[in-house]
Amino acid sequence: MRLMDVSDTEPGGARASKAGVTGLLLTNLGTPDAPEPEALRRYLAEFLSDPKVVTLPRLVWLPILHGLVLRTRPAKSAEAYARVWSKRGSPLLANTLALADRLEGALRAELGPRFVLAVGMRYGNPSLGSALATLKEAGVARLLVLPLYPQYAEATTGSTEATVLEALKRLRWAPARKTVRDYHAEPAYISALAESVREHWAVRGRSEKLIVSFHGIPKQVSDAGDPYAGQCAATAGLLAAELGLAEEAWQLAFQSRFGPAEWLKPYTDITLEDCAAKGIRKVDVICPGFPADCLETLEEIALRYAEVFRAAGGEELRYVPALNERESHVQALAGLVRGLVRGA
Repeated sequence: MRLMDVSDTEPGGARASKAGVTGLLLTNLGTPDAPEPEALRRYLAEFLSDPKVVTLPRLVWLPILHGLVLRTRPAKSAEAYARVWSKRGSPLLANTLALADRLEGALRAELGPRFVLAVGMRYGNPSLGSALATLKEAGVARLLVLPLYPQYAEATTGSTEATVLEALKRLRWAPARKTVRDYHAEPAYISALAESVREHWAVRGRSEKLIVSFHGIPKQVSDAGDPYAGQCAATAGLLAAELGLAEEAWQLAFQSRFGPAEWLKPYTDITLEDCAAKGIRKVDVICPGFPADCLETLEEIALRYAEVFRAAGGEELRYVPALNERESHVQALAGLVRGLVRGA
């Protein structure tokens, strides 16, 4: 685990006290408020306006975004969300909140009543700003930030850290602060992933191949030095080793590409088509970059890519659910927070 360690000063120069309340900001990417085009338009406008997400020059990108993308994509995205929306609402928000409840319970037992947790989304609601305002109101003197991104990318953890800093300035609040930069190789995280695969195999049997799929990023961003691709490869390799898989029994791939530019390869959908063409009839797919199930896992992988695999001649794609609120995941994240508290 690598940390971003910042000991800020309060306005006026007074050092933030470490004796007060400890607050944990648990963050995730975000979600629209409803599976409807107008809600998607608001969400996508915020998401795709972030220069860390789309790195094109603003003068080039913003006319495309507002003149084309936000006129066509919201309706299509709303249909995708509607396929996985439930009575609990957005799967990403519901699963993140359930995980937060379990994590808060585990940590409150150790850290006592002077520990509070708030959930904030980088895009959409509840916002990072509102979560930080809640923590400030609770009297937090030491702020811990845990982005639910095991692998660091500028578009995720980097963007979150920048937004947290902006929100703190608006609140005129400077607590002592530590942020988990990544946890892609943490043994407890790898162990929890392996446990989930073994349980999946125990129930459904073992397929011919395990596809380890991560959200992609543009290749030019990776080539410019973003560590994300290397960390994804490291996570996949550690998981395969933990499971004792031979090289031919698993495959790293990248999903969710957007636009005409080249993204990290191999692409998950093309990989699935290749597997079917080679006579592989059953595959398992796990997405270690998504700690909570969301649109990209439940709709893109479990539904849409399953259709891609069958259309190419495969028989069955079995999705291995995200870690969500399973106990081993809660304990792995609790271990990260303990590291922050100790100043590791």
